[in-house]
Amino acid sequence: MAKKIDPKQTKRAKAFELWMDAPNPMVTFFKILDVTPLIKINKKRKLKFNMLLDYCIGKAASGVKEFYILPVGHELVQYDSIAVNTIVKNKEGEVSSCDILFTEDLAKFNQDYLRYTMQVADSCENRDLTDSMVIGTSAIIDTEIDGAVGMNSGIYNNPFIIWGRYKKKLFRYYLTISFQFHHTQMDGAHAGRFLANLQNVIYKMK
Repeated sequence: MAKKIDPKQTKRAKAFELWMDAPNPMVTFFKILDVTPLIKINKKRKLKFNMLLDYCIGKAASGVKEFYILPVGHELVQYDSIAVNTIVKNKEGEVSSCDILFTEDLAKFNQDYLRYTMQVADSCENRDLTDSMVIGTSAIIDTEIDGAVGMNSGIYNNPFIIWGRYKKKLFRYYLTISFQFHHTQMDGAHAGRFLANLQNVIYKMK
């Protein structure tokens, strides 16, 4: 469910005043994640790496309350659920967008991920969940990247995460991600807490 709220009645009131009309309100953090647990699960249980990372992103974000409020247009909207978006290569060789509702149940999330990404790939139609706060993701798996900065369109204010190929060093696997967020939605401390949560969630995966 999504509902418009009065920014003055939230802890983001000052941020709303400062950043909603800023020329560039988007902030980007870079972080190197140790994704070794996800690689092990991928190999042992044959679960897709990107699905596992999307799950961890949703779980980490669900523990940071700022993720549930998003600037949309010139209004502040509150949500009671989080979804993770993934980009799908469709049957025409182009890309489509697929939103997947986050659930703590990994088996259910995996089932939904496989079902809806296949549906989107076959139909070439985007799957958008308008009643959830959506975290965008983009996996550029054809190359290793050191970072990426998304665009500030003024329309799409959702948090966005980009990654490339993971790298192996000795017996561990590492992945560089970029995390872009709207300053009205959260401050650097909140973003840092999310990234710390994300690494902790990954370490606890079995």
